[in-house]
Amino acid sequence: MSLLDILMKGGVVMILIYLLSLIAVFILIERLISLRKVRINTRTFVLQIRNLLLRNQKEEAIQLCKRTVGPIAKMTRVGIENADRPRMEIKDAIESAGKAEIYHLEKNLGTLATIASIAPMIGFFGTVTGMIRAFMAIQARGGNVDATVLAGGIWEALVTTAAGLVVGILSLIFYNLIQGKVERIVFEMEETSSELLDALISESGVMKHEFTNK
Repeated sequence: MSLLDILMKGGVVMILIYLLSLIAVFILIERLISLRKVRINTRTFVLQIRNLLLRNQKEEAIQLCKRTVGPIAKMTRVGIENADRPRMEIKDAIESAGKAEIYHLEKNLGTLATIASIAPMIGFFGTVTGMIRAFMAIQARGGNVDATVLAGGIWEALVTTAAGLVVGILSLIFYNLIQGKVERIVFEMEETSSELLDALISESGVMKHEFTNK
């Protein structure tokens, strides 16, 4: 008996579990591709931005942010564009941009977590419906049954439970994998925001000093 034949024994409930598994795989692939695209060499990028700001080349720094993909570049651009404002306003602008980027990084993770939670429950629901079928068969035959009569209901009960658990466990693994990658990017964003804020304040101080001397 092939794997497909075994899964077919799970009945209608298996259709739901199968759809959930497809959604989970789609989210995994989409998120891995998206997160890979936004990864950059953060240290090199920050050094380039700091050097440009130290040379008072703000426009060049903004253009570098536009050419660079990812949330760190977008957050940095917002900070540079608000560099002439007070420190707290610069910080608020950077944090707001960072929150918006984190929202995009965590796209569909809630759906993946939901699948990890409900897939086993749907599997257990299939267990219940399978056992109901088995007992209905017993009642229909007045208690005179053999293993063959009960096989259909028992198959449904066991297969849906196993499939639901597999989908739920794999979805949880996928979720933790992607969440870990998101957390690393968020950590880099937090470090970058602190360095950027210091660089912008220093740059503003240099500009004020030069203006006073003139």
